[in-house]
Formats: sequence, C-alpha cells, structure tokens
Amino acid sequence: MRNRKARLTAFAGALALVTGFGVPAYAQTAAAPTHAQTTAAPSSMVADAGAPAVYGRAAYLMDARSGAALFGKAADTRMPIASLTKTMTAYVVLRSAKPTDLVEIAPQDARYAEDGGGTTADLRPGDRLPVGELLYALMLPSGADAAHALARTYGPGVPGFVAKMNATARSLGMNDTHYVNADGLPTPAGDGWSTARDQAVLAAKALQVPLIEGVAGTRYHEVAATDEHGAYGWRNTNRLLAEPGAIGLKTGFTRAAGYSLAFAGERDGRRLVGVILGESISSRRFDTAQALLSWAPTRASA
Repeated sequence: MRNRKARLTAFAGALALVTGFGVPAYAQTAAAPTHAQTTAAPSSMVADAGAPAVYGRAAYLMDARSGAALFGKAADTRMPIASLTKTMTAYVVLRSAKPTDLVEIAPQDARYAEDGGGTTADLRPGDRLPVGELLYALMLPSGADAAHALARTYGPGVPGFVAKMNATARSLGMNDTHYVNADGLPTPAGDGWSTARDQAVLAAKALQVPLIEGVAGTRYHEVAATDEHGAYGWRNTNRLLAEPGAIGLKTGFTRAAGYSLAFAGERDGRRLVGVILGESISSRRFDTAQALLSWAPTRASA
C-alpha cells in the first residue's frame, strides 16, 4: 500500500534539536518464536474489569516515568509489529548520527520500497537530505525508502544496522524482540517480531530523545528545495494526534501483523505510553488508544 504523493511546497523545516548517544559495541540475535509463542495470549498482567474494550490481539499501557504497568492483554506474546520497527530505526540512527548529517538517496533505496510494496516518502535518488529531515520521512508517511537509506548509511550496510537494532533491543531489556530489517516489511526468510510490552519500553525510551518526540508529534512537515535536494511534504499517518494531549508515536500495518499503534499522551501531569498490536480495523486502534489514555488516570488513582 502506497501513500499518495504530498503536494510539494517551499517552506523551510528547521532542525534545532540535537542528540548524542554511544553505540553499543555488541550484537545478539534472539531465537525465532515458537508456534505457541505467536498464537497464545497469556500475559503476566490482568486488565481491570472497568478497562476499555481492546480488540487487538495484544496491548500494553504503562506509566512512562515510573514504568508501572496499567493495562495488559497478551502483553508478552511475540508477533509481527510491522512499521513500529521504524521507531527502533530512528533511535539507533540518532545514537551515532547528527540531525545535520547529509544522507544521499540511492536508487536502491527507492527500489526497495517499490519492490517490497511498502509505504514510501517518495524520496528522489541523488537528493542529499539531512538526517533530521529523513526522520520525518521515516516516521510520518512511514517511508521504507527512508528506512533503507538510513540503515544502509549507518550500518554501514543494512545487515550491520539490523545487528545494531537487535543489540540495542537487548541493552534495553527487550528480550522478546528480534528485528530482520529496518522497516518491518515481511521478508522471504520470515518477519521480525516483538511484544506489546517490549515496544512500550522502546516507545518510552525513544520519546526521551527530543528530536524523536518532536517528529512523532508533527502532523505535517514540509521541506523546502535547496541545492542539495528537492522539496517534499509529508503527512503523519497517526490520527491520534488530533486528540488533546496526544504525543505520537508510530503506526504500522502488514497483513501478518494487522494494524498496530505505538502511542503516548499526557494525562493529569503523567506521561502514558501504550502499544496495540494485531488490530483488524484501522480506525479502531486510534479509538482504543484514546480510550486507554482517558481511562488510565482512573486506574492509577484507584
């Protein structure tokens, strides 16, 4: 499924936020999930009787600052996560890259998105874009071309980058997560996988990076043409951003994964982070996320 090309405009996008992290020096690979792990729905947490209905196959809600679990449904069940993968891509890139670093778009980046049937930011080969702008291309229209360009550059090479993604997952305690690429598209060798709980842990950590938080909360972003690149315009696929207090973070979809959503919001002075996996109706994941965010303060004060 492809995004429609956004109308090109000539307004400049400012990059004022920077980050700096060290890159893990090791890489580990987790074992593939068993049939029982991908189909069973046990969770170490039982949701309150008064919690909103959650129709996705798995979900998890937590207090981002304290780490306290507020809701869980099959929270530890391993399953495909589609484009939620791109949150880790953004996080790993900013551990070694500056937002002002330039990345040249190669023909294989555009072909990768086209051939794989992934969503695309319609990046043009030969354009040289700052990493900060490519994060918008990665997170708003969920550009597989942007993911490929970033992984190819900062692996170096896609396999090297995926190894960094898996190493970073281990360092964050995401022991039920395994990435096979930088975008979440299915591969002939199989899909990557994670859990609602692991993705919530990642979401809370990624949103501590100011640039990721800023990008994830942007509904539309325009890039003015320069001598280095043409003009672009990207619209966020996250409908939750229309709700007061919503922060982001990432949408996803493949046939195997269903509709997914990593989300966050501020409620009663607290930051809440949640994940919904395996939803069968696209719009319902946003309604469910909003319901969970509204219900959580009641649960927390009970």
